[in-house]
Amino acid sequence: MLELNKSGTDRSEPGRLPAQDPGPDAAPDTRPAGASPSTGPDASTGRVPLRPYLVAGAILCALYFLYSYFQYARFGSPSWDLGIFEQEVRAYAGFDAPVVDIKGPGYLILGDHFSPIVALLAPLYWIWPSAESLLFAQAALFALGAVIVGRTTQQILGGRSGLCVTVAYGLSWGIQEAVKADFHEIAFAVPLLALVCRALLLKRYTAALLWSLPLVLVKEDLGATVAVVGFLLFVYGRRLQGALLAAFGVAAFVVTLVVLIPAASSAGRYDYWTKIDKNGEQDVSMLDSVLGVLNSSVKIEMLVFLIGITAFMALRSPLTLLIVPTLGWRLLSQDSNHWGMVWHYSAILMPVLFLALADGVRRSRGSHRPWLASYAKVAVPVAAAIAVAMTQHLPLRDLLRPDTYRTDDARSQAARAALDAIPAGSRVETDITLMAHLTSDRTVYWVGGAPGTAPDIVAVNLDFGWSRPIQDPVAYAEQLHPEARYRLKHRGGSFVVMERTTPEPDRIPGVQGG
Repeated sequence: MLELNKSGTDRSEPGRLPAQDPGPDAAPDTRPAGASPSTGPDASTGRVPLRPYLVAGAILCALYFLYSYFQYARFGSPSWDLGIFEQEVRAYAGFDAPVVDIKGPGYLILGDHFSPIVALLAPLYWIWPSAESLLFAQAALFALGAVIVGRTTQQILGGRSGLCVTVAYGLSWGIQEAVKADFHEIAFAVPLLALVCRALLLKRYTAALLWSLPLVLVKEDLGATVAVVGFLLFVYGRRLQGALLAAFGVAAFVVTLVVLIPAASSAGRYDYWTKIDKNGEQDVSMLDSVLGVLNSSVKIEMLVFLIGITAFMALRSPLTLLIVPTLGWRLLSQDSNHWGMVWHYSAILMPVLFLALADGVRRSRGSHRPWLASYAKVAVPVAAAIAVAMTQHLPLRDLLRPDTYRTDDARSQAARAALDAIPAGSRVETDITLMAHLTSDRTVYWVGGAPGTAPDIVAVNLDFGWSRPIQDPVAYAEQLHPEARYRLKHRGGSFVVMERTTPEPDRIPGVQGG
């Protein structure tokens, strides 16, 4: 992937990096004629060893996957998303339409979020048909971002700055929280955005344009980010390329939200508009949404920590503009899950911010302000220290706890016994606990989300956190499906498995020919 950044008409003299704009605070160049303009030996030659970054990337990949694997093995998935994405990838792997029954029987997932790039995981799924393959893919993509970010930083700043930034990025809270949140499609955007920023910093503008194009296939909102890449190209002097890319980004954003997603949605609309214009059942005007972008301490905390993890040096770089579209919709949203430092929403901001850190340090080293020039010399190790210090409160700290590696506890054993009671190929309605362990070889529905289907099996974790405790599991299954009758097949610990005793319906919603 790095080769594209080495080719094209934007390439500088062989063996040398393109000249970098030192920024508005730079002091005049007082070097003797012929002196190197670099900030270090690595930066001047452009020859940065790849091996240390591949090693660092492999270590980070192992840490990310280790955490994800043991969370999965302990039946600790925090949401239904891993099951959803496995159903999508499984459909692509079978050359079928991406129907995700967890979202509703026969639900076409492209009518929810537009992420066709997920189909690239189909070959991996042919080899490893399990949710674990998605967790490994995400770990590898996040680690690839670290390789790109770290190596680019060393090319720009020289010295040991690259490995420091690799550590800071690799342990950043945005990446760690995304690892904890299981697989999401934004994993593809992380290395792509790292490559876009790398190309912009090295003035390889054609490469920046090309790397940004696939972003519109990752998620529907990233067309707006592509438009900002176009704006930066325009500002940097590539006016035609910038204008065309910005127009493409805006067009992709509008067409995806107004045409493609509604066409695939059974409701005929993009459902997530309600995240902005509704707070529960209460309508919220756009003006109120705009005025309320900073109406929560949670939002302010997130913004402070976003810039704080770069020792605030990202503010010195125009690359930081690339985080504005993602932050914009998150701050406008009425859903508090979008505001804070948890879940996966900040992962795509990490490569941008850490390469903005590198750019900010470069711009500040020659500043007329002595304090800023001095601070630029220590900003990179400060950012690495911040990341290490914060990790004691972040998910990867769990890898130091022996309990993390225990998968033989009573709860896990009971969950595996429940899985053994569910036949392969059956249609199962269940909650989050067992969901991602069933999606590889069963048809899986979300509990309460599949009326009229009369699934073969209803399996629930009684300790899942129901709004009202389930006193009689069989009665609960028949309440969900009055068209069928069920009996208790298995009970162990908090896990209960009921099987249907009446014939399968002649017509099953969401199943063609059913």
